[in-house]
Amino acid sequence: MRKLVVALSGLTGEEKKSIQEMAERYGLNPLFFERPEDALEEVRDAEIVFGQGTLLTERAEHLSWCCTPFAGVEPYLRPGAFASPDAILTNSSGAYGVTISEHIVMVTLEMMRREGEYREIVAGKGWRRDLPIRSIHGSRVLLFGTGDIGRETAKRLRAFSPKWIRGVNRSGRATEGIDSTATMDAMDQLLPETDLLIMSLPSTAETKRVMNADRLALLPEGAFLVNVGRGSALDEEALCALLRSGRLGGAALDVFDTEPLPEHSPLWSCPRLHITPHVAGNMTLSFTRAQIVRQFLENLDRYGRGEELLHVVDRKRGY
Repeated sequence: MRKLVVALSGLTGEEKKSIQEMAERYGLNPLFFERPEDALEEVRDAEIVFGQGTLLTERAEHLSWCCTPFAGVEPYLRPGAFASPDAILTNSSGAYGVTISEHIVMVTLEMMRREGEYREIVAGKGWRRDLPIRSIHGSRVLLFGTGDIGRETAKRLRAFSPKWIRGVNRSGRATEGIDSTATMDAMDQLLPETDLLIMSLPSTAETKRVMNADRLALLPEGAFLVNVGRGSALDEEALCALLRSGRLGGAALDVFDTEPLPEHSPLWSCPRLHITPHVAGNMTLSFTRAQIVRQFLENLDRYGRGEELLHVVDRKRGY
């Protein structure tokens, strides 16, 4: 039988059963592995791969389609990532909006309400109550990236009554739940009016260092920044300098130029910086994993019927 290799940890029995039933409907034999390393022999003649990383696509000489369970596709863009150069690549964008938007709300409230400082005070058995705090209420919010993450974030932040929520995307197209949208060309005009900047950009040539030192300096005093997209979009050194100067109210980074963040990185000691180890959008939330499987099953059904797949990645453009 034609072979489907699923190399994904944490799948429930019900999720595996759904994949098996859909695969067998179209004459595919699904083989399940917890790790890509365990599937190296079976993947050589696989027609479909559902799993993360290029360890399998580099060896799958007869591959027609690879579905990555993540939204980011950087590992697949380098030369040699596919033994079958014509294989279709799809990602799982659209599955992470809920978990990442909740992360954004969490770190924003922690920064604005100075939760980290209060934790330190309480840890030392102190009892201060006078730290000035800020609120999302009345704040001006700018979303760099208005896809699934941006839309889900806008939906949640709306409940806090911000002054406005604006967005920036490639085309400037209107987005439901966002008051207005503009192209990247308008960034320099929007940044000085922004109290909370949220970045959820992919890693492409267009987004590399899009938030450079000059643009970071355009943010008003006391502004906050959250980055859950890719570390390559942000000048980390310039951000740290602004935080050390006291000009920015705070920043929360879940993604970095180099991951894991090196032990010698100055970011570890940067004041008013909230660091998380790229956990905003991983698969530890069962709802997220269920969405990923649901999207894969929808595409598997389309594949079996010979229809165009959803979430297809243009490997030349990088998204």
